[in-house]
Amino acid sequence: MSSKRKRRSGSGAFFATGFTLIELLVVIGVIAILAALLLPALARSKASAKRTECLSNLRQISLGLQLYAADNHDTLPAAPNVTGDSLATNDVGIFYKRLVKSYLGLHGTSSPQDKVFACPADAFYYDWPSLTYQARSMHDLPNSDYSSYAFNGGNGYTNRPPAYLNEACWPGIFGLTQTSIRSAAKTVLLTEFSGGFPWSWHQPQKLPPRQCGVNDARNMLSFVDGHVSYVKIYWNANFHITSWCYDPPVRYDYKWSAD
Repeated sequence: MSSKRKRRSGSGAFFATGFTLIELLVVIGVIAILAALLLPALARSKASAKRTECLSNLRQISLGLQLYAADNHDTLPAAPNVTGDSLATNDVGIFYKRLVKSYLGLHGTSSPQDKVFACPADAFYYDWPSLTYQARSMHDLPNSDYSSYAFNGGNGYTNRPPAYLNEACWPGIFGLTQTSIRSAAKTVLLTEFSGGFPWSWHQPQKLPPRQCGVNDARNMLSFVDGHVSYVKIYWNANFHITSWCYDPPVRYDYKWSAD
């Protein structure tokens, strides 16, 4: 449609004129309203696409872990001399990648090009134990072995949990056979790193002062039975440790321990 139109003058002649100011303001207002309605929907669609890609990654890595176990008498990954440092290069949360990457068609030294280990929403992290915000991807860090995901291997830690947990060892499935794990549909196999603290890459929320997590932060988890789910992670502020160090109340749809 042309922005010009004809109007009849008193003498019977026609002359061209543009839109009036009010008409332009109305058009701009309508465009602004449409944009305000569409942008949140586009943001939700983009976030949903990232969760779908993350879900696909976890399914592929979980399959690699199951293939590894099948080749090792049903036993899930384990390694000697691991520590309780959540970002150490030999930590139980990340060593699994070196054992299963060949099952995913990856060979050689780990690198940022290992995209199946990259959650597309992984854009920041809180450094431990300083809890300072870092505007970088965990997947880009060499001390995460270039992975956004961690294996549920806390029971491989060599240090004991604090007495207030009333547990002899940390929860996890490090070095266990799959058939020995009760409630395979509820026991975590892999978690996004953010799920271990917890915060959420998919629904970012600033951490409260002097706290390493927020309760009910949503994260993608894969489970021993092979399924993947987007669940809320429980965090107990009274424990002063990360959420993967203890099981949640029974109302939650996951647990870290094998029993």
